[in-house]
Amino acid sequence: MNTPTVSDRARTLERFILDSIPPARAMQLRVLEHEADRLLMGAPLAANINDKGCAFGGSLTSLMTLAGWSLVELLLREHGHDCDVFVADSQVRYLKPVWEDLRAEARFAADADAGAFLATLAARGKARTEVRCRILTAEGEAATLQARFVARTRSDTAHAAQ
Repeated sequence: MNTPTVSDRARTLERFILDSIPPARAMQLRVLEHEADRLLMGAPLAANINDKGCAFGGSLTSLMTLAGWSLVELLLREHGHDCDVFVADSQVRYLKPVWEDLRAEARFAADADAGAFLATLAARGKARTEVRCRILTAEGEAATLQARFVARTRSDTAHAAQ
């Protein structure tokens, strides 16, 4: 049986998120697993509960968005890119209530090409990629998020703000 692994790079990103994003800290999110094309992020139900005793929809969306953002961010860091990553657009579907600790899985979309994404970023200073996320429960999928993330090299981001 394979033991889930979380790289030092993923732990460093988790610490950055918790230190920099107060809602993520309040959610008590954690990186649970990370592979090149997959990231699993979790958060306890108790910190993300609504008035009905199940997970708050905003927490589900936030956790999926942060998992997707983290997957893109880790790909960029692995390849030595210093970028700002933004969610450009997303679509969320809530399928059923979540009555247990939250687990969000992020994967690059089936047609996403990491090589083309990185080559475009190197050539243009910005690129976009598609990510698919889902909330997993003991009974299966509880919510999904399809998102497009945009990466811009920090020098382009600083220049665009001037």
